[in-house]
Amino acid sequence: MSTDITRFMGLADVADVLGISVSQVYALVRRGELRAIKVGGKGQWRVEKAELERYIDNAYQVADEFIRDHPFSDPASADTTEDTSAY
Repeated sequence: MSTDITRFMGLADVADVLGISVSQVYALVRRGELRAIKVGGKGQWRVEKAELERYIDNAYQVADEFIRDHPFSDPASADTTEDTSAY
């Protein structure tokens, strides 16, 4: 039986993975968007790797819904033919 000694991550490690600041991770935790636990005498926040993966999976679903609901229209591909005969 193997045990994963790196089951939990500190907020700084989560911030590194997501490419955001520690204060932004803390805000995600406080808003309930990212589940975490407080451990130790100083009440340090820890995020389980599985919870981080759930958060990331959910973020992909939200992004997919946004893309579906807001189709991309490329202004560069629009017909921008100008009448230049007056020049």
